[in-house]
Amino acid sequence: MNEILQQQQNEITEYHVYKALAELSEDEKNKKTLQEIAQQELQHYNFWKNITKKDISPNQYRIKKHLLLAKIFGLSFSLRLLESGEAEASIFYEKISKQYPEALAIKQDELEHEQKLIDILNDYRLIYAGSIVLGLNDALVEFTGTLAGLTFAFNNNTIVGATGLVMGFAASLSMAASGYLASKEEEDKEGVNPITAAIYTGVSYILTVAFLVFPYLIQDNPYYALGGMLFFTVLIIAGYTYYISIAKALSFKSRFLEMALISLGVSALSFGIGTVVKNIFGVDV
Repeated sequence: MNEILQQQQNEITEYHVYKALAELSEDEKNKKTLQEIAQQELQHYNFWKNITKKDISPNQYRIKKHLLLAKIFGLSFSLRLLESGEAEASIFYEKISKQYPEALAIKQDELEHEQKLIDILNDYRLIYAGSIVLGLNDALVEFTGTLAGLTFAFNNNTIVGATGLVMGFAASLSMAASGYLASKEEEDKEGVNPITAAIYTGVSYILTVAFLVFPYLIQDNPYYALGGMLFFTVLIIAGYTYYISIAKALSFKSRFLEMALISLGVSALSFGIGTVVKNIFGVDV
């Protein structure tokens, strides 16, 4: 009975989540689909209510969480995260169907929900995900290597930090221009606005550079700064990979390891180059 009560609360909570997301959606087709799913969740709640004979309040925290995530990260991310819990629900439906065969029909509804959501996911944040990746990946690969090389070439955090910021700002403008030209080819077939794509590319680039340079601006030890920069590198990769793996239903582990190995590998190589350059030219700042 406790499991049934928990599922009953899940159903009424998801009813309110889908209803709130429908109100948030600007796409009329998406709005209608979400409203339909919300009504199905309410029917599921009433089914369990007839069994338990109890009214259950929704989980307000989950409702507010998914609404906030949708506002910040987009509708796709919130919906994918919501649907990720269906695997556990599916096990519950299979188990309870021995006592309540009607639960199999509810399970089928949930599977149809997933397919409907896949069909409607048309989030502008995902349309421009390629532009964000372009800026973020280039900044990570180029500046983990650049900052590591400068650290061992100059051994002076102020110079490394200032150089990194200047190079980062210039490179972000260059990347924005590249993003604009690249998206011109996709404008007609994918509905991509080249100017918006350029902004996403440039902003993601300069923000990534700012995070990587930050450790060099707050303390003097170059080795601590290098460690901080590498920490931020892994953190940025983990954060973005988590977002894109949820929003696009991709493998987190493989994408994270690939990006992390590339960025940290370039840093290690630049570490050696910086040391060689320092010794050959006798740089001591």
